[in-house]
Amino acid sequence: MRFMIIRKADKNTEAGTMPSTELITAMMKYNEELVQAGVMLAGEGLQPSTKGARISFSGGKPTVFDGPFAETKELIAGFTMIQVKSRQEAIEWVKRWPALDGDGAVELELRQVFEAEDFGAEFTPELRETEERLRRQSSGA
Repeated sequence: MRFMIIRKADKNTEAGTMPSTELITAMMKYNEELVQAGVMLAGEGLQPSTKGARISFSGGKPTVFDGPFAETKELIAGFTMIQVKSRQEAIEWVKRWPALDGDGAVELELRQVFEAEDFGAEFTPELRETEERLRRQSSGA
């Protein structure tokens, strides 16, 4: 099972405040534990929404809105992708998130990633084959 740990934005991440050496060290230690356990797939921090854009579609036509975006609590400051055996194992990893982050007041969200089998019969063998081919091509394998 794959899960995304979403680090919600706050006033500091939206202001572009860079983390301290202590926090970077703590995050690296956490990431190293994930890697050594064989569960980490990816992880990145995101630039503030001032450097982002939202694209809304109406009637199939896109409209671009440049950041910043007002609802900070709804924004994402970073993510970690993990692959574990259960939701409970994912939660246990999230509980180990470094306490230094957000001065101990960080909000994380855990979301399970859809797998091919979750889509049922609508995800035909031909579509599965296409997905597998695209995954191989994008990973360089």
